[in-house]
Amino acid sequence: MPTKVIAVANQKGGVGKTTTAVNLAACLAVTGKKILLFDLDPQANATSGVGIEKIEGASAYQVLLGEGALLDKIKPTRFERLEVVPSEVDLCAADIELSRLENHLQRVAKALTPVVESGRFDLILIDCPPSLGILSLNAFTACDGVLVPLQCEYYALEGISMMNRVLGQLRAAGVNPRLEIFGVLMTMFDGRTKLSNEVVTEVRHLFGDKVFETMIPRTTRLAEAPSFGKPIIHYDKYSTGSAAYEVLAQEVLARLEDLPR
Repeated sequence: MPTKVIAVANQKGGVGKTTTAVNLAACLAVTGKKILLFDLDPQANATSGVGIEKIEGASAYQVLLGEGALLDKIKPTRFERLEVVPSEVDLCAADIELSRLENHLQRVAKALTPVVESGRFDLILIDCPPSLGILSLNAFTACDGVLVPLQCEYYALEGISMMNRVLGQLRAAGVNPRLEIFGVLMTMFDGRTKLSNEVVTEVRHLFGDKVFETMIPRTTRLAEAPSFGKPIIHYDKYSTGSAAYEVLAQEVLARLEDLPR
């Protein structure tokens, strides 16, 4: 299977976006897949979430400006088959700098092309900023599909409608004709509350089989793991959060086989 690129994105913060990028990447690596986690969020939480320090000049920023190669930015983690392109604060300037450049929406795609063609990875997961700025739009241009984590609350429905509209505009403009929602992931699910169940029902009604069967529960262990620089499967393998992301990894693998390239 050729290398696939999936962007993990939601313009709303606090929905489990980075938690999903980190833990899905780690669980897929445990299955034997070679995974690259591309941290495109200036907050760099995915970077610290896999135990990598934020180091000045380590991000993809200069590569996106046309200097150097993304392959040289890839760092190993302490977890087998999981590597990372780290982020750090210099990416904050990317939205301004990239907008001034020619083909400003193609910068991530251009940077990723040699990585994809190298065949070094089975899957590249891009952790996007919590916005629909230049960096996120670049990720959408470069990817085969977008995985949207959605918190089980009503405001989330407004956010995914906006996301769907932006993806449609990029597709219609010919920027990325294959661009689709790869999957919608319900996060912070609490089956004891009426609200969580109502939101899940509504999202499944709107998006049908785009919604993953797996739902990520709201758990303390998932919240604790990043402070130890570990994905949940390496922090507490037998927790409910770890089990949920392991099942999600299997769903993702099944969907990847159906993705055109």
